[in-house]
Amino acid sequence: MARIKQGILGPVSGKLGPVTGGTWKGIPYLRQTSDKKVQQRSLAQLANEGKFKFINDWLVPFHPYLSIGFQNLALGKTAIAAALSANYKTAFSGVFPDIQVQYAEFQISSGPLSPPADVQAAFISEDQIALSWSQNYRPGAVYNDQLMLVLYSEALGLTDGFVGAVNRAVEQYTFKINPRLTGQPLHAYVSMTSMSRDLIADSIYLGIIQAL
Repeated sequence: MARIKQGILGPVSGKLGPVTGGTWKGIPYLRQTSDKKVQQRSLAQLANEGKFKFINDWLVPFHPYLSIGFQNLALGKTAIAAALSANYKTAFSGVFPDIQVQYAEFQISSGPLSPPADVQAAFISEDQIALSWSQNYRPGAVYNDQLMLVLYSEALGLTDGFVGAVNRAVEQYTFKINPRLTGQPLHAYVSMTSMSRDLIADSIYLGIIQAL
């Protein structure tokens, strides 16, 4: 209900048809009342929003690698958005807040380039990992394609690794990890990218590797 103060020409206070009146710092005002009703989001919508935020936050440590691994799929979107779309349904299961990460399904890269074959990764000391692989020269692959390694500590939420430290033709490499990851079990992924980054391979999950 509206009230007209100070006579019929006085300021309006409250709702009057399609307008609402009031006074701010002694100044009377009228504003149009919105007919739109605020719709409450359903539990399914809230769960979907929670899952989306969880994945966005979880991907942050992987950004340097996903930016390369999905750059060729970033059509009208960022590489990170392309990575989220590729992994949303396959690598993350459950209903928020009980989301489980399916590490074997998670992709750090996607593309048609031939991946390395027969990849092996193991600690040879508390802070060094030895990698070996076969060249796998299928069509499109060349000797100077560059290896990508991504290591992830589930406990610390940290990644480590490299892109391009060694070429396909070398077939072996020793990598010294970030000291903060020493002693941590690490999820390991490898991929291959061309020198120009025009081509990239589907990533391979190597499982969990742990220091001796």
